[in-house]
Amino acid sequence: MRRHRIAARILLCAAILALALPYSAIRSSSPAAANAPGAQHADDHAHGNDHDHSEAKREDGHGEHSEGEEGHHEGIAVSQERIEAGGVSLAEAGSGALDQRLTVSGTVIADRNRVGRVAAQVIGTVAELRKRLGDTVEKDEVVAIVDSREVAEAKSEYISALINSNLQQTLFEREKTLYEKQISAEQRYLRAQATDVEAKVRVGVTHQKLAALGVSETEIQSLKERGQSATNLQRYEIRAPIGGRIVEQLADLGTPVGREGEAKELYAIADLSTVWVELALSMSHLPEIREGQSVWVTDSHSSRVLAGKIMFTSPIISEETRTARVIASVDNKDFALRPGSFVSADIAVGSKEVGVKVPKTALQTVKGDTVVFVRTENGFAPRKVTVGSDDGVAVEIVSGITAGETVAASNTFLLKAESGKSEATHSH
Repeated sequence: MRRHRIAARILLCAAILALALPYSAIRSSSPAAANAPGAQHADDHAHGNDHDHSEAKREDGHGEHSEGEEGHHEGIAVSQERIEAGGVSLAEAGSGALDQRLTVSGTVIADRNRVGRVAAQVIGTVAELRKRLGDTVEKDEVVAIVDSREVAEAKSEYISALINSNLQQTLFEREKTLYEKQISAEQRYLRAQATDVEAKVRVGVTHQKLAALGVSETEIQSLKERGQSATNLQRYEIRAPIGGRIVEQLADLGTPVGREGEAKELYAIADLSTVWVELALSMSHLPEIREGQSVWVTDSHSSRVLAGKIMFTSPIISEETRTARVIASVDNKDFALRPGSFVSADIAVGSKEVGVKVPKTALQTVKGDTVVFVRTENGFAPRKVTVGSDDGVAVEIVSGITAGETVAASNTFLLKAESGKSEATHSH
């Protein structure tokens, strides 16, 4: 009996196991089994290598959000010594005003106050030309010599008047002494006095004649000292009325000058360190223009920008063009502007307040993006920005940096070069 019971229990357990196995297989293949905590853990473990590989790929810069595709955020390590050696100046981005400008075209002309004509004020013949076309001259420098009979006669008259004046002064002093001793009559004394005064007047007249002919005071004093021993009285020195450069040579050696139909000028001198720019403004713009306004002139050939000021606004409107003539005086120390050339002029007619502005020299273009280099603890970081208004000196920053940040303001091309080296290094 006991054996039969044990055998019955064994058969019952076997039947239960046979029924349990199909149910377990069905459960493991169902969606609920896939979502069970244990199943999820096993799935994570199975795919762990792929997950780690994906993370590593993103961190390495080759994934979907690589930093090279986001923009220019690589820092440039630059020491303070290198910043100073490279001449990189700093500026703080902040709010301020930008000039609003009116752009017009213009023509460069010589400053009429800085043009001199070297004229031959006497009749004679050109004996020396000491300057050539293009030479630089100083004010009162001797540029030519003219042989002139007119000058020789005037110098002779002056020397004669000096000699006669000295003689008459001696005679007067003698007569004065005799009269005081009651040896000579008063009439002789008075006659000698009148003759002495007349001789002195004659000296003054001949002196003024030489000055009117253009003979320098230094040369007149030399004649007074040399007297009868003076030579080459016909030689007449012609001096430069202003300093500048010879822009025209109008006579040759041996050219007769001074008479009717003969040459009157030997040279033309121009000082082009300051020039005028002639602008034509329409009547609609005239209310915005006033003398003293700042002007920025851009040369069409060199693209140089030079600063100046409006010095004259004509009160007369041209009947043909219905425009007014406006003259701006522009500093031209490096002679970038040449008379006769065409330029573009920006006239400051107002101002505009902006939230953030930086010097225009702070901008650089890197991979097609406009960037500024923001100062960091270890150097600079290129920051992509969006620019707005521009007045030629400063530019509005619409986005990219905020007020108070410090940026590189000059020689930023050095930082651009460093940025390029840094990117090349990272690419390898």
